[in-house]
Amino acid sequence: MFPEQRMRRRRRRIIQPLLRETELRKTDLIAPVFVDESIDVPIPIASMPGQFRHPVDGVLDHCRRLMDSGIRAVILFGIPAEKDSEATAAYASDGAVQRAVRGIKRGLGGMAVITDLCACEYTDHGHCGIVGETADGPDLLNDPSLDLMARIAVSHADSGADIVAPSCMLDGMVRTIRQALDSAGHTDTLIMSYSSKFASALYGPFRDAADSGFTFGDRTTYQIYPGNAREAVMESELDSAEGADILMVKPAGIYLDILASVKRIGLPVAAYQVSGEYAMIKAAAERGWLDERAVAIESLIAIKRAGADLIITYYAEDAARWLDEEQ
Repeated sequence: MFPEQRMRRRRRRIIQPLLRETELRKTDLIAPVFVDESIDVPIPIASMPGQFRHPVDGVLDHCRRLMDSGIRAVILFGIPAEKDSEATAAYASDGAVQRAVRGIKRGLGGMAVITDLCACEYTDHGHCGIVGETADGPDLLNDPSLDLMARIAVSHADSGADIVAPSCMLDGMVRTIRQALDSAGHTDTLIMSYSSKFASALYGPFRDAADSGFTFGDRTTYQIYPGNAREAVMESELDSAEGADILMVKPAGIYLDILASVKRIGLPVAAYQVSGEYAMIKAAAERGWLDERAVAIESLIAIKRAGADLIITYYAEDAARWLDEEQ
């Protein structure tokens, strides 16, 4: 009898929940948290409505609220009181991230704490490490910056970080950090590498939030051109070979093809739904052009469907609440 396959039978409302191939869970979500050591009260981020810079002493309360909503992991970004050319505040034992990690682990032991491992928030030039002269003029120096990343990683692990997440896209960064962590006795600290990180135009609101804009040049010599799929996968393969525990694709929503390819490497994969992705949905919703909840949830499901085991998203707390409301 025509038609032989009636797909719509499977879409009866009572049947739909039984046959969903991809389900979003609260434990898939990681909430970014900005920690600013120069403030005493939360400061709203204008280009990211609903997001805040938090004072060091207020981070624990914020994380407790996230945990109450069902979020089990955060990633911390530090904003120092002072910057210099060598990012010395990034590895200070009393730095913003280090203090925040210790506070969270003391007061909320069940929260997995990930630390962003970079220098752009800490340097006065805004680049992700040590800069100097190269064949193409002033730029990020790879090997001197590796030593800096190793030092930052150990300081984060010393403070109690469960996972360090190097985002600087330096050649050899994972092996260097793994060796430094192991030598310091942190063999159980995971590395979640920003392994396939693109030179995207979608990072603008984050740079406002973290005060990490650069004073010269750009980051195209260490981040990936948006059209280079093979290069992006190779970067993740190299980080896997160097000992990464978790790989990452950043941004997420318009790089789902890369996410699907990186998933085939075999390691767990995180995807970062970046500030620009969040801000676009927010802006359209504020104008009444989109249903914010529906679009945000759809975007997160699509990221998971493409292969993400973990999703870093500014919608983490909202999405957790929305998922509860769907029960």
